[in-house]
Amino acid sequence: MPKPIPIYTDHDEQYRADSCGPLAAAAAHRDLVLKAVRRGHYPGIPLPEGTLAGVKMAGFWDARIDQGWGLSWHRNEGIEFCLLETGKLGFSAGEQDYELKAGDMTITRPWQLHHVGTPNNTASRLHWLILDVGVRRPDQAWKWPSWILLSSPDIEELTNMLRLNEQPVWRATPELRRCFQEIGHEIESHGAGSSISRLTLRLNEMFLLILEMLRTRRVALDKSLTTARRTVQLFVEDLRAHPEHLAMEWTAASMAKACGLGLTQFTHHVKCLVNMSPMHYVANCRVELAAQYLKSRPDEGITDIALDCGFSSSQYFATVFSRRFGCAPREFRSGLDRCGHKSRPTNVQNSSVEAI
Repeated sequence: MPKPIPIYTDHDEQYRADSCGPLAAAAAHRDLVLKAVRRGHYPGIPLPEGTLAGVKMAGFWDARIDQGWGLSWHRNEGIEFCLLETGKLGFSAGEQDYELKAGDMTITRPWQLHHVGTPNNTASRLHWLILDVGVRRPDQAWKWPSWILLSSPDIEELTNMLRLNEQPVWRATPELRRCFQEIGHEIESHGAGSSISRLTLRLNEMFLLILEMLRTRRVALDKSLTTARRTVQLFVEDLRAHPEHLAMEWTAASMAKACGLGLTQFTHHVKCLVNMSPMHYVANCRVELAAQYLKSRPDEGITDIALDCGFSSSQYFATVFSRRFGCAPREFRSGLDRCGHKSRPTNVQNSSVEAI
């Protein structure tokens, strides 16, 4: 059984979240000031038991000089709200790149892959909150912690605005900027023994201000973003984008389980999205990756490449590869197929190999 892709599993199982390791290292080397409260593996001062349930990390960094690190592509254990108070900062979400300026805010859901830095961070002061609302997939229902004091209608409205749009960058209101600054002050005071009650109030104010901001922006809501099909779409995109995921020993049943779906429903969505069965899709992704490795790793053995791409044996790999490209892997690497034409991989969605 494979280890599930992090985005599709619960934290208590095998969800692998970003640990902010480069940030912690920079703070340890005094390249910046880090003030944070946290739970679990994150850096910062541990939150007392029984307080601020769901908060994984809240805090800020203050970097007075350009940094030699960035936060590479990652996802979080919950929804993340960030506010750039000063400076500028490179930020990417999905396929879109941004240059954040002072007063910009980012909102990323647990399934949204994002990157901070281009590739390194510039001098800046950044605030953030990571709040676990019990979801890892777009189709799951959100469960807000009980310490959030918004009324039920307001919570429902805020949830819909956050679930039914995935715009990652917003221009924060002046009130929201001030609120983040005050949250930072309360976090800084927490280390001196300050009561956590003020921090709880500030965080509630932040959520109310985010709701009011989104109301004024007339957010376009898209219900298709919360469907099971959307979850499967993210899954198949992840498989193709991440070689380490392709190397897992997937079966159709384990892929369906990773998406929280039954096999029939999962297979239907995969077929609609890529016009292949799940295992055919995996085989195509693996053979396309292997073709890239054959060219980019000329000194690596073909068997090693086959195993790295998730094939169970070099014989199985050679059979699938020949069906896909019409030549053996060794011939492909040399640049000639059986007909004497240059070999090149084509788009995985426009071709198919039979999964044996």
